[in-house]
Amino acid sequence: MIDVDLPTEGRNPRTLDLDTLPTLDVLRLINTEDATVPMVVAAVLPQIAELVDLAVVSLRRGGRVHYFGAGTSGRLAVIDAAELPPTFGIWGRVVAHNAGGPGALANAVSDVEDDAEQGARDAVEVAPGDIAIGIAASGRTPYVIGALRAAAGRGARTALISCNPHAPYGEEVEVHIGLATGPEVISGSTRMKAGTATKLVLNAFSTTLMVRLGRTYSNLMVSVNALNGKLRARLVRILVEATGMDVATCETALAEAGGNTRVALVALLGEVPTARATTALEEADGGVREALQRLRSA
Repeated sequence: MIDVDLPTEGRNPRTLDLDTLPTLDVLRLINTEDATVPMVVAAVLPQIAELVDLAVVSLRRGGRVHYFGAGTSGRLAVIDAAELPPTFGIWGRVVAHNAGGPGALANAVSDVEDDAEQGARDAVEVAPGDIAIGIAASGRTPYVIGALRAAAGRGARTALISCNPHAPYGEEVEVHIGLATGPEVISGSTRMKAGTATKLVLNAFSTTLMVRLGRTYSNLMVSVNALNGKLRARLVRILVEATGMDVATCETALAEAGGNTRVALVALLGEVPTARATTALEEADGGVREALQRLRSA
């Protein structure tokens, strides 16, 4: 039975005649509804910023970020976590737990989202000081709530991303990012606006987290290592853009750094040998700008 008390489950008055319209008009309606999502996300930027700052502290202290979700929410969490290592060179620090496990990624698994005990079991690897982020369009998915309550009991900081700003469980977590996406084009189809809003929040959260951790330099991806010829060429171009130096100099620096772009960049901009650049980065927890500041103040 559809719960009309949930904002994402209500009937959208703007799409009542959806099934009588020609193809282009259906697409226009969907597009019009989708266009409201960025404004909804803009309204919760302070909450996203609060969560980023908590996560920065946790990761700098050796903690991890854990996502917990079911269905579309869980799949989006898996995508976000999976894309961080190749983009930012950070491995095993942001992990996703999807109700039903890997088998639920490509196929719907019945009843897993209602299993609060499974959520608690999936949270067993959460450690004190970690960040546990539940993702649930309704704001009350039992699997997610079970995971977050277990994580809080283990000493983790907790947050909820939902499309129900007034979700009662939002009062239990430290940060509730409540997205007012409203009713979907098709009632209850939260893979649509709710999914889009969730993807935007996850993109914004994880990307800003990586920026704050120094995994970029300016707006350049400098935390990717050169693992093949194509990637080495791309990273040489990044070094050229970041330093203004010639290709040959950047190729040599990247080779001397063993393909580590950040080491090569610090060595070039700091005018120091690779070994010193490596040490400076280690002292700066991997942050390029902080490593350079340390070198200049030494």
